Amino acid sequence: MAPLRGLLDSELDQVRDRVVQMASMAEQAVLDAIEALVEQDTELAEQVVENDEAINELRFSIEESCFGLLATQQPTAVDLRIVVTALNIITDLERIGDYAKGIGQIVVRLEGEELILPSQVTPRMAHAVCNMMHDAVASFVEGDVEAAQRVAEMDDDVDQMYRELFESVVQAMVDRAQSVRAGMHLLFVAHNLERVGDRVTNIGERVIFMQTGVMEELNW
Repeated sequence: MAPLRGLLDSELDQVRDRVVQMASMAEQAVLDAIEALVEQDTELAEQVVENDEAINELRFSIEESCFGLLATQQPTAVDLRIVVTALNIITDLERIGDYAKGIGQIVVRLEGEELILPSQVTPRMAHAVCNMMHDAVASFVEGDVEAAQRVAEMDDDVDQMYRELFESVVQAMVDRAQSVRAGMHLLFVAHNLERVGDRVTNIGERVIFMQTGVMEELNW
């Protein structure tokens, strides 16, 4: 029985490691997309768009590993919840990659246009959601319920930044009619970052489920 337990633990560790790898890729995609926006770097934006395929491929590879683990190891109780949680997390991470890709596509469309970018709110918001992502995935690896719960508190700050950014962009659009097109794109960027925060909160909820067996809605 001990060798089987050791094999299961080893395969669960591999799943955790690959989830961390995927989270790192998604985090970098978000940061690169916002850097491309601020610097109006279309080449970097195009790289973000292209790199999304690698995130998708890793998601499917992890998914395949999880299904194989379920079929061959037949985990139960907490072990089963770890696998189910990993499957949910990689779905959220894949969507986060899509949000970053969407921002990259916007940067390409806005090439040459003057941006009405309010101060440093957008980069601050991007770093905040990436910090959330890092902490949420760490809570998954460590099985830390309290850390997972703190992710929701961090999302409150992201929501506040979103409101600030939204109001600033709308006001700029009112003041300068010629900036409406760029403003609409920037509102989409802000919305994507806010959605990243929501996806990361989902990860926190799944970690709590993994450890307790109870689904708890953290933000409502």
